[in-house]
Amino acid sequence: MQPDRGPVLAFDTAAAHCAAALFWDGEIRISRTETMAKGQAERLMPLLEEVLAEGGAAWADLTALGVGIGPGNFTGIRISVAAARGLGLGLGVPVVGVSELEALAFEAEGPALASLDARRGNAYLQGFGAEGAPLAPPIMAPVDIAALPDTGPAPLCLGDFAEDLAARCGGTVAPPRHPLPEAIARIAAQRARPDLPPPAPLYLRPADAAPAKPAPALLTP
Repeated sequence: MQPDRGPVLAFDTAAAHCAAALFWDGEIRISRTETMAKGQAERLMPLLEEVLAEGGAAWADLTALGVGIGPGNFTGIRISVAAARGLGLGLGVPVVGVSELEALAFEAEGPALASLDARRGNAYLQGFGAEGAPLAPPIMAPVDIAALPDTGPAPLCLGDFAEDLAARCGGTVAPPRHPLPEAIARIAAQRARPDLPPPAPLYLRPADAAPAKPAPALLTP
């Protein structure tokens, strides 16, 4: 059961989308997900304004924020986490970071194995117990990895590789119980407390582009 609290705004830009949801009085008031390969930085704040307005809330009403921390696109993760940190400071409300894998498995009915496409033949994977607690940290591994995270017998398989994983581990394919921004909002409502540290990005792979090497100093006479 969700605790009683004021409005909780959640958002995510860790993949090719800009998504947000408003959770209030034990229910999702509004949820929006817009598919986009780029432009999340420009679209995020207007989208949040729209979600608040349509949900009948104002910034000053918020009691907590939830944000997707990855794994996913490096730039997208940085956009949403930086925005959440800034908003949390400005509004004086706690910010709850939620991984995409945890959001996938949220309120699954039994042990679950969540998966996301990590590109280049890889998958992000994490197993969760019957009560929803993670069984081990998330990993990135080749899609055809021989050893899968141990979740016990016949887990619910969710996410991008659900069918393949279910066939290999004897599990059952299942859709997520909640769309991504709604799961993040519900988790944030459960976990928000004043002493939470700021959310941090969850990166499971090295950056695609290496940092530029500093240019050598130019000596002038």
